Amino acid sequence: MTTRSALPTLLPAGGGLGVSVLALFLLPQIGWAVSYKSGDPVTLYVNKVGPYHNPQETYHYYTLPVCRPKEVRHKALSLGEVLDGDRMAESLYEIRFKENTERKTVCQLTLSEKEVEQLREAVEELYYFEFVLDDIPIWGFVGYMEESGFLPHSHKVGLWTHLDFNIEYNGDSVIFANVSVKDVKPVPLDGGGGVLPGAGPGAGLAVTHSYSVRWFESPLPHGRRAERLRDYSFFPKTLEIHWLSIINSLVLVVLLLGFVIIILMRVLKNDFARYNVEEDGGCDDLDQGDNGWKIIHTDVFRFPPYKSLLCAVLGVGAQFLTLATGIIVMALLGMFNVHRHGAINSAAIVLYALTSCVSGYCSCRFYTQIHGQRWVWNIILTSTLFSAPLFLTWSVVNSVHWWSGSTQALPATTVLLLLGAWVLVGFPLTVIGGIMGKNRAGNFQAPCRTRNIPRQIPPQPWYKHTAVHMAIGGFLPFSAISVELYYIFATVWGREHYTLYGILLCVFAILLSVGACISVALTYFLLSGEDYRWWWRSVLSTGSTGIFIFVYSIFYYRNRSSMSGLVQSAEFFGYSLLTAFVFSLMLGAVSFCASLAFIRYIYRSLKMD
Repeated sequence: MTTRSALPTLLPAGGGLGVSVLALFLLPQIGWAVSYKSGDPVTLYVNKVGPYHNPQETYHYYTLPVCRPKEVRHKALSLGEVLDGDRMAESLYEIRFKENTERKTVCQLTLSEKEVEQLREAVEELYYFEFVLDDIPIWGFVGYMEESGFLPHSHKVGLWTHLDFNIEYNGDSVIFANVSVKDVKPVPLDGGGGVLPGAGPGAGLAVTHSYSVRWFESPLPHGRRAERLRDYSFFPKTLEIHWLSIINSLVLVVLLLGFVIIILMRVLKNDFARYNVEEDGGCDDLDQGDNGWKIIHTDVFRFPPYKSLLCAVLGVGAQFLTLATGIIVMALLGMFNVHRHGAINSAAIVLYALTSCVSGYCSCRFYTQIHGQRWVWNIILTSTLFSAPLFLTWSVVNSVHWWSGSTQALPATTVLLLLGAWVLVGFPLTVIGGIMGKNRAGNFQAPCRTRNIPRQIPPQPWYKHTAVHMAIGGFLPFSAISVELYYIFATVWGREHYTLYGILLCVFAILLSVGACISVALTYFLLSGEDYRWWWRSVLSTGSTGIFIFVYSIFYYRNRSSMSGLVQSAEFFGYSLLTAFVFSLMLGAVSFCASLAFIRYIYRSLKMD
């Protein structure tokens, strides 16, 4: 008899709507221990198959012509597992705790010509399978392919019909499991080898699926079994130089920040000394005979066009800043299982819904401060600024997965649950946050009053144009995270396990610091040219980092991965575009707040009556 020390989160992969909405808000499980007695059945679930080089192109294991029960029973899954493409179902493999099994037959199949061709294509595309035993993923290849010689050319394709399961245990718990095909010959799929005796052509290919189970005692306790999985390498590991690369990047970024801060402080010190020589005269007389940023003091706080959109960008950017910080902190606290990426998916959805109040509050508060009148429209724009592009992108990507039969296509119950989370939690919290922000807005704190007639802006040199500032302001923050970005891509779009969340937190802080400093420097250069249109410029200059991230994703797809095909390409480019958009919103909000604080500081420091 098996016992589990905590209730699981339940979310059917398909079926009725009898799902508690509370499942959305439950924290991901962290590998609860399951106790077994000798001879107890240990359920092996079959999960998915897919091309080795396309991590997000996965299909249900039973889409292949393999041994399957008469009635397929699926395991209840968490929301994160469903989003990760998991579709676990019970298998015909009978495994009992601490009982070895040798050459036990699972089933005998006679494959038609079409089924043989399906398996041959799967083997040639390097299909791998994933099983799950006690929450431990088990990977292996469907078959074997060998290319040899030029003249004559040899092309051999075989199917693994026997699997050796090696399972490690400690006391009454399962610690680790893997599968091997050592000393096993594959069944040829290119003719011969398995034709029924005495059968004529077209009678089919007879195959017998079998398995063996061997148990080994492990000194590792259950609480540390994630370490054992981390050390196992079915997929290649490429993160050995992580620390050296990150330290090198951090040193360069610190030097860059120090250079910008020192230069800017020296220039500002000279400006203050020059502008504050004349202590007499009012605020309106300061522009007589002066030039530079001092002369535009009556225009620098002139409110920008498209106020509602600007405030929505700031609000959603603040929301994602809160969400990213929460995810990293939760990872540092060990709340995510190393071999279950679905936990992060669940946490991200829960945090996105709960932090909607942040976007509504920040957006509507600032909108009210800059004399915005249509606050209801501002709340609606804030709530849809990201959710609308997300829905459109998901619709296209999910349609491609549905058309191809991939398990990445979300079931109807999951779609309704996610929609309900936004309608019943996300949107109401945005409205509540917006109302609170409107009521607590107060006045916009401007050190100088704004004239009714705007000042004419002199012609600007080419290096002060928006495109140049966007190139500079986007490239420098991108260079700060370029090294870490590779490891993140290798984790999300590859086979790596990311565990150095402390380094990720440091890089995240460096990214925000670089974005803020670069935005302040570019804003100063803009004001020095007597151009007071800094509001949108400060958002776009550092927000353009998202463009560089998307360009890097194209580079990664073409030069750092072996991904191909419509399904994987739609998933990769669709969500890479969304990721770039998120970075643009987040960094745009940070850079705007830094520029606003800087402008208030320098104009407040002038000696004006």
